[in-house]
Amino acid sequence: MSFAPLRNDSFLRACLRQATPHTPVWLMRQAGRYLPEYRETRARAGSFMGLAMNPDYATEVTLQPLDRYRLDAAILFSDILTVPDAMGLGLTFAQGEGPRFATPVRDESAVRALRVPDLEQLRYVFDAVTSIRRALAGRVPLIGFSGSPWTLACYMVEGAGSDDYRLVKTMMYSRPDLMHRILEINADAVAAYLNAQIDAGAQAVMVFDSWGGVLADGAFQEFSLAYTARVLAQLKRSAEGATVPRIVFTKGGGLWLEEMGRLDCEVLGLDWTVNLGRARALVGGHKALQGNLDPNVLFAPPTRIEAEAIKLLDSFGQPHGGAGTGPTHIFNLGHGISQYTPPEHVQVLVDTVHAHSAKLRGRD
Repeated sequence: MSFAPLRNDSFLRACLRQATPHTPVWLMRQAGRYLPEYRETRARAGSFMGLAMNPDYATEVTLQPLDRYRLDAAILFSDILTVPDAMGLGLTFAQGEGPRFATPVRDESAVRALRVPDLEQLRYVFDAVTSIRRALAGRVPLIGFSGSPWTLACYMVEGAGSDDYRLVKTMMYSRPDLMHRILEINADAVAAYLNAQIDAGAQAVMVFDSWGGVLADGAFQEFSLAYTARVLAQLKRSAEGATVPRIVFTKGGGLWLEEMGRLDCEVLGLDWTVNLGRARALVGGHKALQGNLDPNVLFAPPTRIEAEAIKLLDSFGQPHGGAGTGPTHIFNLGHGISQYTPPEHVQVLVDTVHAHSAKLRGRD
């Protein structure tokens, strides 16, 4: 499988701690409901899963934000729950209610029945990766992704999103053997899933540990961090003659940043509770950092968006600008963009990041 040469490699270079002419920027959930063109495409598809499971639609919506903004990376349009859906848990998306599983995993028999899914059931994802990569035609790199083993387990046991994680934590504390079994299967499934995305054309992969931060200290290391490490150990390190960077993002993970810095990955994503300068001092000597603007900044007036973006870039400090490797930063939000975000405010953010980060490098 061959693809067009990459014309903008700033994101990949920053992932590998190499100097770039500006700080690359992309946004979590950059293809989504805040864009009117996305809402039009979703209406044609009939449902979220109708969108995600159709490679043509998935390609269309992945490219929509790139047609609006000078973003430095694309991310596959899909959902973190495709893996447990392929395990037979029956994923649906009710309007206004979010994801729901028809058969959650809540007892010993359900846990014992779990298996790493046949990846052919996820062929639509891999076909979308290849389709998007071809449609990009080398414009920017493509990021593949998955939920972390712990985050997937939360949805699998709760059956939906949760405010208190009562069911999954009850299993974790009362039957840790069952929880470890779920996490082992999830870790091996996530690794196989991400490797298949790499084979299909993903140039970087990201593990979203969206709910790692709900765990207590000690429980995070045992039930989340250890299984993220198990995924990373199985991932392919290169494809098409190039390194495939691995990104780990734990929402609410700032408490464990130093321990996360020991993960075998290239990039750590940060939520908005972490100071970039402190993170650089702790782990920036061996990890690229990604983040971490509060998404709600995008509801402020444009002058305030500019000021907050500049403040965040300045908090990271002088970017690496020489040969070899050094501290690097990839600008992103501290979590996904809100569906209510004014699209024109995203334009202000992207333009500010490019302009100010170039200025920091002496490139006015």
